[in-house]
Amino acid sequence: MSKVNTVLGTIPAEELGFVSVHEHIGYGMPGSELDTTWWKSPEQRYDETVPKLRAFREYGGSTIVDATGICNGRDVDYYRSLSEKTGVQIIACTGFVGGDTALAHFARASVEYLAEVFVHEITVGIGTTGAKAGVIKVGVSRGGRMTELDKRIYRAAARAARETGVPILTHLAIDAENAVAIFQEEGLPLDRVLFGHVDDGVNAPITRDTWIAEQGGRLGFDTFGYETELPDPPFWARPRKERLDHFLGFVERIGIDRVLAAADANCSPLGWPGVKGHTVNYLFEQLIPDLKDAGWSDAQVRTLFVDNPANFLTIKN
Repeated sequence: MSKVNTVLGTIPAEELGFVSVHEHIGYGMPGSELDTTWWKSPEQRYDETVPKLRAFREYGGSTIVDATGICNGRDVDYYRSLSEKTGVQIIACTGFVGGDTALAHFARASVEYLAEVFVHEITVGIGTTGAKAGVIKVGVSRGGRMTELDKRIYRAAARAARETGVPILTHLAIDAENAVAIFQEEGLPLDRVLFGHVDDGVNAPITRDTWIAEQGGRLGFDTFGYETELPDPPFWARPRKERLDHFLGFVERIGIDRVLAAADANCSPLGWPGVKGHTVNYLFEQLIPDLKDAGWSDAQVRTLFVDNPANFLTIKN
């Protein structure tokens, strides 16, 4: 039986339903809890997050992959409470958004130690929660090229993925050549890796999306909704039509089987203001109508949001 780890337990992949493969329940940098300007109480976080998740469920959404890594505000007990309250299945990750977000303890760690941490969180549980991670997060530090720590994290993630069977998702597809080389050296099939954010306004001009697909990798068009048309757009925003055309053009060239989609929304940002007006529900409120206007069928939408995520997230060992 195919299976996937969620914060409430391991379930058959067939029960995932509609999946948004890259979101954040609450993302922040280490120490952000001391920022009195933007930090929120648990009650405020619930007030911001629960309505968004309930709306996601009412639209027909079933599962969210929380791509918040170690050191970035990951709170599995909170996720479990939200999942029970809203009915949305939440998949937590192990790993790091990037080496530059890792605390010094991890920055000095060996590949072997990092792999051991990832494997433990996947097979035993995260902290004392008993909840098992269902995916490994890796990323390139700011600057656009992998640091030595990034390379150790990627190598450790590849080893943990091979041992446990869970997939890897990346923060940005920048420096993809180094990433692909590491995964290949470690013997990890590239269809177990989702190269994320190929569509954002920083990454898109230099992403080698077709090349990544030709190597066997999957592509995450997962920043839908970060548009220059927003009242206060973030620096990684991109014009709505340009992003959509990029996505549709890729699918036309390569096919739909290698792509997954998400909004990379932050339900309740920790230690920073976030982006107002952007939520995971952009997928239902804007993206799917845009796809239908472009001639997509219900079957294609299902492939993008149900079939592809189930195949990717299934533990394969």
